[in-house]
Amino acid sequence: MSVNLDEYRDLLEDLGADATAVLHASWQEATRVFTAKGLETYLRGARALHALGRGADPVASFVQEAPAVARELGEDAVADLVQAALGMASKTSGAVIGLVIATSPTAARRLGDPELFRGYLAFLAQLLAQAPRGVRPLLERLDRLLLQLTLGGLRRWALWGAQAHRTDYAAQERYFSLASPDALSMLQQERKGTLLVDMQRRLGMYLRALWGRDFWLRPTSGDFEAREGYRPFIENFVIHLPDALDDLERPGGRIPGVELYRAMAAHAAAHLVYTREPLSAEALSSLHMAVIGLVEDARVEALAARDFPGLATLWRAMHDAPPERGERAGELLGRVARALADPDHADPHPVVAKARALWGAAQASLASNRVSVDVGLALAHEIRRLGRPFNPREDPFFVAYRDDNRYIWEFAEAAAFASAAPWNGHQVRRRVSLMEFVNETDVETAGDDAQEIWTLSSELFPYEDLGKSYNELDGKPPVSDPVHYAEWDYQIQMERPNWATVLEKHVTPADPALVDGILAAHRPLVARLKRLVEALQPQGVQRLRKQEEVDEIDLEAAIRAMVDLRLGTDPDLRIGIRSVRRTRDLAVLLLLDLSESTNDRVRGGDATVLDLSRQATVLLGDALAKLGDPFAIHGFASDGRHDVGYFRFKDFGDDFADRAKGRLAAMTGQLSTRMGAAMRHAGAFLRRAPQKKKLLLVLTDGEPADVDVRDPQYLRHDARKAVEELARDGIGTFCISLDPEADAYVSRIFGANRYAVVDRIERLPERLPLLYVGLTR
Repeated sequence: MSVNLDEYRDLLEDLGADATAVLHASWQEATRVFTAKGLETYLRGARALHALGRGADPVASFVQEAPAVARELGEDAVADLVQAALGMASKTSGAVIGLVIATSPTAARRLGDPELFRGYLAFLAQLLAQAPRGVRPLLERLDRLLLQLTLGGLRRWALWGAQAHRTDYAAQERYFSLASPDALSMLQQERKGTLLVDMQRRLGMYLRALWGRDFWLRPTSGDFEAREGYRPFIENFVIHLPDALDDLERPGGRIPGVELYRAMAAHAAAHLVYTREPLSAEALSSLHMAVIGLVEDARVEALAARDFPGLATLWRAMHDAPPERGERAGELLGRVARALADPDHADPHPVVAKARALWGAAQASLASNRVSVDVGLALAHEIRRLGRPFNPREDPFFVAYRDDNRYIWEFAEAAAFASAAPWNGHQVRRRVSLMEFVNETDVETAGDDAQEIWTLSSELFPYEDLGKSYNELDGKPPVSDPVHYAEWDYQIQMERPNWATVLEKHVTPADPALVDGILAAHRPLVARLKRLVEALQPQGVQRLRKQEEVDEIDLEAAIRAMVDLRLGTDPDLRIGIRSVRRTRDLAVLLLLDLSESTNDRVRGGDATVLDLSRQATVLLGDALAKLGDPFAIHGFASDGRHDVGYFRFKDFGDDFADRAKGRLAAMTGQLSTRMGAAMRHAGAFLRRAPQKKKLLLVLTDGEPADVDVRDPQYLRHDARKAVEELARDGIGTFCISLDPEADAYVSRIFGANRYAVVDRIERLPERLPLLYVGLTR
């Protein structure tokens, strides 16, 4: 069944109007990632944060960001986040708590494991107790820090700064802001070579390419105070790898951390693929288990190398047990491991020779792990016969890429877990053909919790000629996934990562006759624009005279030059004709400000600013459709940073026909003007356009403003930063402002000569198309 927010009305009574509005904007995303129990935890957590009385920011941030945390780590991590935030309430301000929550998706994404995320929250609580002034600057730079540090490295770096500047608060703030030399020095010292979070996707694709199936990889970390993490291990069919690795030093050279990760992942995956029966540890000593595990490692690697010979070369380079190494039990096991992995390696020791002989005889029966038990017991007896005692703590043998082998002894328990594995319940979305769709049974009660969602590539219309599709008759308005953009804070001169959220919203078309009526009412202007458009249209190949670089000689110009020479005057040597192909290679996106102020009536008339903006947009769209320039018409209105609504009236691939005209007819004015986020989202569409020249036209009736921003300069600086970002990507911007006082700020945002102020708003329908013609002539 579809999950309805009204079912949780009792949990929303005390949430507050602002947080409830954000919740409505985030609800679709929340229902995709939370179970029914998780949704209740989500809403109870929001109410608990509201009850703290620390302002609306922690609540709004939690409502917005908790689904992203749940998507990365599972919904249990959201409960951990709530508990941590509640525990911080007595130690810090609501603004810091809100920042902890706002940056939690970054931490979840970079750490990639629920256990590490809980460790991160505990670390923040510890840092609040020791250096409360350092928490805010640390969180503001969290993305940069976690790009370079593991959780253990971050903890060591932060606690060193807290201890070193315990009483010097100014130095403490400089340290956590990365503005002091010792902060950068410690950061460099704590950096690891390769982070798993940067390799996880590549390793998953690598394993899938080998065995044609998915493997689940998760990071793990050892003691935070120790440099060494845990060895790899497999638990419940999930491969756990160290969260960071340094390059591996070997006598033959350095092995990059990337190669070590690849060897670890491939070895663990070989266990999952080729281990099909459990091993019993009953009546086995620690020496027996160590040797059997060693042989089982060699068995799965041999089977993998038969299918993929390159893996043997990868693993072989990781072994470093030379013949001159000692003869303690652990050292002998390391030498045996290398001998079984590398047939060309020479080692004369009797135990190694015995291992090779037993291994050679067992090659025909490697399909069963029973051979590991037989060979392992025989080798353990040989080591014991030589009087070599074995203690797992005092005689460890360690091959850099191999796991701790707990999986081969716990296989039966892992198999029982597999049927209830959390990844088995994921919802699947797939495209189907029309016949497959109509021939299957229709389940009318299916909703957001369905196991599969089927989609068609086009709209499906009923047999009756109703003129509307099934989606328009019975379906839900499509809601896009939220898109997060950074926002520039001019006061700290830094970007706030993932600060503003853009939500693309569905526009239900109205009667396109309204647009046709606009064209009819402005027939003289349409005719004038038609003549201008015909003058702008490409003329194909044009012949340019008086050219120095020539395709052919202009005979008349050549004769005039010869006459001038005979008369003793200087001739004009530009006697060539060059053929030039005239084409227009331009894509333009018109971005409309649809804030509440557009509903104001124009002084001295009955029309509103929105009416005139619609008329101007229609006339410009008609001219562009005739000219042939690819164009899109979008609009925006915001309700705080968590809800920047974005409306797509016409996209680049759409015709300027009834569907686009109907959406323009349905245009309404509402809410506020968070211009920077909308411009960044519009830039994403322009970047995908194949044309060389790209232009973003912004039509607005006022300066950037929003309900959650008090500083009038904040959004102006952010909009200017957005213009700079678009310019770096080759996208030009131009603003048409309807604010008579716009000269005071618009040039600072868009630059000199990159704006026009229309003082007489009633002339906008005439001015906008002519401005475009002048810009692109």
